[in-house]
Amino acid sequence: MPSANLNKDPEEVAAMFDGVAKRYDALNDLLSLGRTKAWRKATTAIIAPRAGMKILDLAAGTGSSSAPLADGGADVIATDFSQGMLAVGRKAHPNLEFMKADALNLPFQDGRFDLVTISFGLRNTNDADKALREALRVTKKGGRIVVAEFSHPTFAPFRAIYINYLMRALPRIARALAANPDAYIYLAQSIRAWPNQVGLAAQIAAAGWSQIAWKNLTGGVVAIHSGIKA
Repeated sequence: MPSANLNKDPEEVAAMFDGVAKRYDALNDLLSLGRTKAWRKATTAIIAPRAGMKILDLAAGTGSSSAPLADGGADVIATDFSQGMLAVGRKAHPNLEFMKADALNLPFQDGRFDLVTISFGLRNTNDADKALREALRVTKKGGRIVVAEFSHPTFAPFRAIYINYLMRALPRIARALAANPDAYIYLAQSIRAWPNQVGLAAQIAAAGWSQIAWKNLTGGVVAIHSGIKA
């Protein structure tokens, strides 16, 4: 099966996710030591979906991030550029609206959505700045962005343990359990190379968003960043 590298060629990344789509959610739960559901629950709470709210969920994969938003009454479009992930999502969540879309060139008019969100997918784009600008374009004035992404633990001793897990234990577990372990080696490398909380906040602000804030989860393993379109 194909794997990607940190150049993040879109075709290679899409092919990699096509290859792991069927077991992606189950393996993520295992490799995150069972924390994935809690992180998604925290993200949903920050988004606070409600009836009539128009939400675009980028890199939505199988729809595990989109379903709670729809359950909260929001009008959600779940997008991804991996056909394999979308196929699994449509089967798992037949009531959700799925669409193939590139986060760097969104097929939506300006100011369409009340909120744009992306969970654990921004680091897989090959131009995060452009993705953030595209999200800004399709968001209404006064609307929000919410980004859930792996980050950097804030406690130095724990950070050292975490990095060791990412680069050593996680690939070994993936080799034992995954049909395409190289995909999870790439994911570990991409997490390690990703900016910390302050760095991502600066990136979001540079893309045009204002009032940037973030909330750390699991000691900073994950951070949920948010911003407003002024």
